[in-house]
Amino acid sequence: MTATLTRPFDVCGDLPSGTTVLEASAGTGKTYTIAALAARYVAEGHATLPQVMLVTFGREATRELRERVRGRFVITERALADPAGARRHDDPVIRLLAEGDDAVVALRRARLGAALAGFDAATIATTHQFCQDMLTGLGIVGDTDPDGTFVERIDDVVTEVVDDFYLRKYAVPGAKTPDFDRTTALAIGQAVVNDPGARIEPGRDAPDAAGARAGFAEAVRAEVEKRKRGRRLFTFDDMLLRLHRALRHPQLGAAARARLRARFSVVLVDEFQDTDPIQWDILRAAFHEESAERPTALTFIGDPKQAIYAFRGADVVSYLQAVETAGTREGLTKNWRSDEPLVRALDTVFGGAALGDEKIVVPRVESAHPTRRLVGAPRPAPFRLRVLPRAGLRAHWKTGLPMVGPVRERIAADLAADVAELVAADSRWEDGREDPSLGPGDVAVLVRTNAQAGLVREALAVAGVPSVLAGATSVFATESAEEWLTLLEAVEQPGRTGRVRAAALTVFLGHAATDLDAHADAVLPEVGAMLRRWGAALHDRGVAAFLEAVAAETGLAARVLARVDGERRITDIRHIGQVLHAAAVESRLGVVALVEWLRARMAEAAAGTGELRPERSRRLESDASAVQVLTVHKCKGLEFPVVYVPFGWDRWVSDTPTVVTHHDERGQRVRAVGGQDDPAWPEHVAAARAEDDGEDLRLLYVALTRAQGQVVCWWAPATTTANSAVQRLFLGRPAPGTSPDGAYPVVEDERVLAELSTLAGDDIAVERVELRTAVPFVPSAGRAHALAAAPFDRPLDLAWRRSSYSSLTAGAHAGAPVSEPEARTIVDEDDPDSDLDRATAPTPDEVEPVPSPMADLPVGAAFGTLVHSVLETVDTATGDLHAALVASATEELRHHPHADVDATTLADALLPVMRTPLPRGGPASLADVTPPTGSPSSTSSSRSPAATARARTRRW
Repeated sequence: MTATLTRPFDVCGDLPSGTTVLEASAGTGKTYTIAALAARYVAEGHATLPQVMLVTFGREATRELRERVRGRFVITERALADPAGARRHDDPVIRLLAEGDDAVVALRRARLGAALAGFDAATIATTHQFCQDMLTGLGIVGDTDPDGTFVERIDDVVTEVVDDFYLRKYAVPGAKTPDFDRTTALAIGQAVVNDPGARIEPGRDAPDAAGARAGFAEAVRAEVEKRKRGRRLFTFDDMLLRLHRALRHPQLGAAARARLRARFSVVLVDEFQDTDPIQWDILRAAFHEESAERPTALTFIGDPKQAIYAFRGADVVSYLQAVETAGTREGLTKNWRSDEPLVRALDTVFGGAALGDEKIVVPRVESAHPTRRLVGAPRPAPFRLRVLPRAGLRAHWKTGLPMVGPVRERIAADLAADVAELVAADSRWEDGREDPSLGPGDVAVLVRTNAQAGLVREALAVAGVPSVLAGATSVFATESAEEWLTLLEAVEQPGRTGRVRAAALTVFLGHAATDLDAHADAVLPEVGAMLRRWGAALHDRGVAAFLEAVAAETGLAARVLARVDGERRITDIRHIGQVLHAAAVESRLGVVALVEWLRARMAEAAAGTGELRPERSRRLESDASAVQVLTVHKCKGLEFPVVYVPFGWDRWVSDTPTVVTHHDERGQRVRAVGGQDDPAWPEHVAAARAEDDGEDLRLLYVALTRAQGQVVCWWAPATTTANSAVQRLFLGRPAPGTSPDGAYPVVEDERVLAELSTLAGDDIAVERVELRTAVPFVPSAGRAHALAAAPFDRPLDLAWRRSSYSSLTAGAHAGAPVSEPEARTIVDEDDPDSDLDRATAPTPDEVEPVPSPMADLPVGAAFGTLVHSVLETVDTATGDLHAALVASATEELRHHPHADVDATTLADALLPVMRTPLPRGGPASLADVTPPTGSPSSTSSSRSPAATARARTRRW
């Protein structure tokens, strides 16, 4: 929330019109607000759901937003079924929509019901999905290739271009000494290609190596674009750039913008702090710079204090520019997540500081929870700051500060002991849930890197506290992937002793090195024979059967689950097996190709260059209550009763960056690639460092504000402490509205403890870290339940069915009835036709079988499509049904040619279908369905025979 906030936003007040920015803080309900606004726009009749577009940033956020919006529509629609009850509802939006007489409320409910009926078609998308959909809809106005291939990353193309240009420049006879090495060339190429909207600095005319770097960067960017076009590839960035060019085109842009405005009258953008310059300019062109004839309600919801994705291209400067152009600026000021004592503590910690920009200030917010919900904790302060003294830690020879590695280990061990103490105590989380006891699942540990996450998890495992890694790390970066590779290499060449030995030591076979060394003559032949058998299973039946054969023969599951990390290992092993099986089936990979495929994925995961698809992200190994260990970037939108932030003091800053990114004085992104030979390099580095400093403060803000009841944070002296957010914020203590400096010196322990103690009070405790041994956590056995088969007590709707067209003619060619008629047990009055029915009804033996008129016609999807098309277009009002069927069949055969049937034969077969009686309550037969006035194929005022058939053959 910026310092120039105007007034709090009321979700039950006037609906936003024009361009509005709603600035939020952590826990103030951004997604709740956007879902409520969408429901109000639709229910109050300002727009239908197809006229509303909701945009957010990221696929996971889009899925959550879709679920939340649909949930809001469902809850509101159901509540409005009882207007009187809705007027007493706890939800203020439902109470608002229940105002007025019952007819008005019924109309609002009907609008929501209609929206839910077509909710799958709602435009709730990422910005990239929105751009691609809009390009497709713009047709020739948009720059799109319908036959193009989408790829998430083009690292292979960039590498190819970099190598080609580098060799062409420096590997030819007579070439000069390279101005930069190949590693630098690749870093420059990837940086400028992955940020196509940034200006490259310096210019080509820069002196010496700086100019050579800049020229190389521009050439690589242009060539990559050329090769993408030639190979018909496009990426996320291309979706944005192509729509942006279409909207800003000097001749066609006005038409493109008008088409988007005609389609959407309400646009709601969530998490807008994660936008970038191109995304913002697309929204500005389409919906902000609009004509007065068709205004669009454009609403942005964002929190610049949570802008932490600069490494993905997110640009908080673009957000701040958008804020300046908005007609209305309001804020969300009530924290629905954290208890009031914790909110007060965080206010004290941040002290109204600016987080990287004077417009990004931490404001005071009101809590919706006035009392503490965490009860019985052994150390009850809402905010605990633990201070590690440097005594006993090995110091760096140059700085005199402790080495960072041992300090991290000490902090991880202290964290594990603290978590074990917390979950072993009689701690409770009293928020109205059935079981208030505080368990491991109520605790989260937030870290900066995956390496730190691994360190914390190991420490928790030593303390016996269950934990899971919830970060989006690749399963191919795990030890299990290495063991899979070792096993497949041995299966590929089971005659090589070295590979057989390596396979024997993997988790799949479980031999110990001492056992293998002592009994190699007996073990190796046995392992070799097993590898050959497994290889045959892999060749004949695939990876899934191969893994099952290995597991069954070696007792893999029981042996691995007996280990401390057994659940984690078995989860990774099976996960990799499933991904390998899918790759082998999709690409028809043999064992040799499978080995190379796995080796390539592991190399990409190690370098961080591969596509991190959802199916390759590491899975949770257990559904049991366990401490969540995840990175700060992964925790946005999440909340936990207790949050540990162990490494806020640990930040390494590179002294020799290859490429830096920052904004110039006009707010334009700059990619500086000149290096030390660029005269302006120090200014570029300083500007980039200042922006990185601000993002580091925002990372700490995100981490601390995930907590509902308590935060535990650490300060420690180390070689990486001076630049850290904890050091700068807690010891720098900037004045309200200002950002701290980029670094503060690490002073003596006693002085640090004295300065930090000034923060202590009722809501903040400053604690000195002492050596302690973690008490092993023993989970509660819980209440035993007797095992029993689950009862099936849900009634089945046996009247519902779906029928095909051929079933409509069953009365014309069916044999005897397939079941007995229902017995009439009670007769209220005589049926005058009953005696006649009994006298004339044929017996089963008297019914002659009649062949189906379509028995000799083709089958399959193509023929079914043809039949549907004829039934949907036949004109039943001509007076000659057979001629009309022939005409329709002739026309449809032009669009759906079929070699095995002609128009007359098809018409002969469909004539009985058209004349077969339909159930009572509608037309007597399909032939009696009269088409609307005008085109026979029109469905604007009545249904076609095919549509009628589908409707009449459903039973609800």
